Amino acid sequence: MTSPGAPDIPATPSATLRWAVWLLWAEAAALAVVAGFLLYEDLTVEAADLAAGLAITGYTAGLAVVLALLGVNLRRRRSWPRGLAIVLQIILVFLSMPMIRGGLVWLGLPALALGVTIIGLLVAPPTREALGIR
Repeated sequence: MTSPGAPDIPATPSATLRWAVWLLWAEAAALAVVAGFLLYEDLTVEAADLAAGLAITGYTAGLAVVLALLGVNLRRRRSWPRGLAIVLQIILVFLSMPMIRGGLVWLGLPALALGVTIIGLLVAPPTREALGIR
């Protein structure tokens, strides 16, 4: 039973929302692996600037945590993380372009596809309906 004026939220989340959450978690897991590799490199390789290396590692780990938390809150069907998740995916799409042009096609194309896919899933009408967004 919903209160008057409250949006009608379906009893079960849509498939598009579930896929978006799983892909956000996969993206977070991949970034966590990258952060682990960067930390290993920071601790074992002679670096010109250890502070800069640790800062990049910390940024990568922090982004992994943010993506995981966005996925958790979307799974709980809160609507506020949707916008931030879309913005982060737009950034991923824009970052994939220099990768592709710079010869890292094997990394840029999957990043581009992932970003576009997650954006599409998050703006899909079933996802908006599942989150109670008109």
